[in-house]
Amino acid sequence: MEKIIYALWKDSAEDGARFTARLLGEIAPRLDGLAHAVRINVQDDSVAAGTSPRMASTLPQMDAVVQLWLPSANDPERAAVDAIIAEAAPRHAAWLASESTIIANTLDPPTPGARTEGFSQIVFLGLPPRLSWDAWRDAWQRQHSAVAVDTQSNFEYVQNLIVRPLSYGAPAYVAMVEECFPAAALTDEAVYFDAVGDTARLAENQRLMMESCARFIDFDRIDCIPTSQFDIRPFAR
Repeated sequence: MEKIIYALWKDSAEDGARFTARLLGEIAPRLDGLAHAVRINVQDDSVAAGTSPRMASTLPQMDAVVQLWLPSANDPERAAVDAIIAEAAPRHAAWLASESTIIANTLDPPTPGARTEGFSQIVFLGLPPRLSWDAWRDAWQRQHSAVAVDTQSNFEYVQNLIVRPLSYGAPAYVAMVEECFPAAALTDEAVYFDAVGDTARLAENQRLMMESCARFIDFDRIDCIPTSQFDIRPFAR
């Protein structure tokens, strides 16, 4: 079983609400019939007014992310899915990923086809030129993982190590991270940093998180977007 991540850029002339409705109402059922599991993340009206971290190095920034699992990500076995994705958006990029689930969502388990509680933060990372790939991965997965758990209110935390691009011209990301947070964290940094009512803890958690991120992230090589998460067909774990 292989995991594929697609980033989608909608037509600028298409209304965001219409794009979301097409993804969920027309595209998702077709993908569901081809894949072992399907998840759609989209920047929609539910997250548009949020003040949680939002960073962009890819312009224009992707509007949605589709994650799915197929028996094989090889070109011939992926062709039918690629064709559906191409109908969904005029531009897309695809990567093969190796998934590591640090925190599984047991707090608010997703209901198939419904919006997951809270919001999902999607982060694409590029490799800082100052680091070798091995040094970068060590700083991220071995050193940073516990910091991300200890300083935030995330109730799902999934690390996706990019194995290789699957589409021509795909941005040279080395990782995609997905974290789910309570709805209140979208506009309240004390909730986001798991420090409600404690200004000293808030400041300390922010410091620890930023110091850890600076070890493996160049902030001109990151895309961070809040999304609504829809598990069309949850992965059977």
